[in-house]
Amino acid sequence: MTTSSFAAGAYSAVQGLGAKGLPAKAASGAGALGGALPDFSAMVKQAVDGVGAAGSKADQQVSAAVAGQADLVNVVTAVAESEAAIETLVAVRDRVIAAYEEIMRMQV
Repeated sequence: MTTSSFAAGAYSAVQGLGAKGLPAKAASGAGALGGALPDFSAMVKQAVDGVGAAGSKADQQVSAAVAGQADLVNVVTAVAESEAAIETLVAVRDRVIAAYEEIMRMQV
């Protein structure tokens, strides 16, 4: 089924985004990080930009289809990829909010 391949593609894109932001290995014996920490805001910006790009591609495909210049399969593919990217972003947002709420419930 093609929908599962779109979801897998969106998941791998987000997973690749997370892999780019992993901290460097710890320095030997010191326990400190060997490089700069990942910038969470930059990771979020990349994810949002990716969703925006998928939406833009879907809009372009729909416009081309209305003008009679695009294949219907390409339009459906672009719209499904955009939908999967949005659903992934919403799921990540929900997890971040749940983690924040959990931290706020902790006793200090």
